[in-house]
Amino acid sequence: MELKNNYNECITNLACSIRKYFELDYKHNTIDYIDRILEERKPKNVVTILFDGMGSNIIDNILPPDSFMIKNRLKKITSVFPATTSAATTSIRTGLNPIETGILGWDMYFKDIDKTIEVFPECEKGDETKTHLSEVKRVKEKYMKTKTIVDDINETNKYKAYELMPFEFAKYRHFDLDDMLDKIEELCNQDGKKYIYAYNTEPDMAMHKFGTYSSEVKDLIRYRNIMVEKLCNKLEDTVVFIVADHGHVPIENIQLEDYKEIVECLERDTSIEPRAVNFFIKDGMKERFVKLFNQNFKEDFDLYTRNDVIDSKLFGEGEENEIFKSALGDFLAIAKTNKAIYYNKKGEHLSHHAGYTDDEIYVPLIVVEK
Repeated sequence: MELKNNYNECITNLACSIRKYFELDYKHNTIDYIDRILEERKPKNVVTILFDGMGSNIIDNILPPDSFMIKNRLKKITSVFPATTSAATTSIRTGLNPIETGILGWDMYFKDIDKTIEVFPECEKGDETKTHLSEVKRVKEKYMKTKTIVDDINETNKYKAYELMPFEFAKYRHFDLDDMLDKIEELCNQDGKKYIYAYNTEPDMAMHKFGTYSSEVKDLIRYRNIMVEKLCNKLEDTVVFIVADHGHVPIENIQLEDYKEIVECLERDTSIEPRAVNFFIKDGMKERFVKLFNQNFKEDFDLYTRNDVIDSKLFGEGEENEIFKSALGDFLAIAKTNKAIYYNKKGEHLSHHAGYTDDEIYVPLIVVEK
């Protein structure tokens, strides 16, 4: 397997550079040029703004070369695998790779409760009501490593740290982009060395709904370019990192239920992601599954065994999470064209991510020194 993710220069490593600057331990190498910026500037404020889905190739196709974010892009780096929100945002918030955190994708099979779960909503996969299952929270707390940089900084009581999120559970909640940027400015103006992580759900949500390069998406990215520049012009003694968790591609959906012979081979529902989809196979049916899968999908997906995935360190270096192998399945299919595999007709999107194209795995590392 060709490993495209650069686990020496990915969003995990950016997080490790931030951990280093705030005198925390870190499990992976830092990024040397980021270290130099932080060491030379010694900023009072370090801010990470993450725009969900805003891949490096996306902004190249939407923003002009002289735009603020393009001009300040230091380079493009890779996301983790899979290039999806649940895995990638956890890595940039913690400084750990998915193999360590145990968060492998949006959907995961939890052996302890014998259910396939949507990890962030903590509900059973495909549940349109998103009914929260208390046993999911218990499994996550038992296995998954999600303690953040913000948590660790605040525990040391030496510096301050804040997470700005759009969710009800967030301690520092924002309600839209303007509110998020206003709160960043307010915090930066307070005394003391601090770290601020700010997460915005767009343009990812609009891409899923309207398409990768829809007018709605273009407007969202152009507006973010303008508003982030305005914010940065008002800041002092601050280094701002603007990144994404993954990119996006326009997709065509494959309904696995239309392939009855393949479904007959499956022990349970698929999981991880529609463009990085894993399969649990019934006893004695692995050879049949491989033959049928390749007959139908070889041009669009590369199929790997569990051992292929483990040996390749596709989910990154680090101490293997206890849940990793049981959630991995027998085979993993990774998209290399524009296809996505859904087990049934629920949850279709016009645009998606987690496959292995450059549009999905490369994210911008934008650095603004004020």
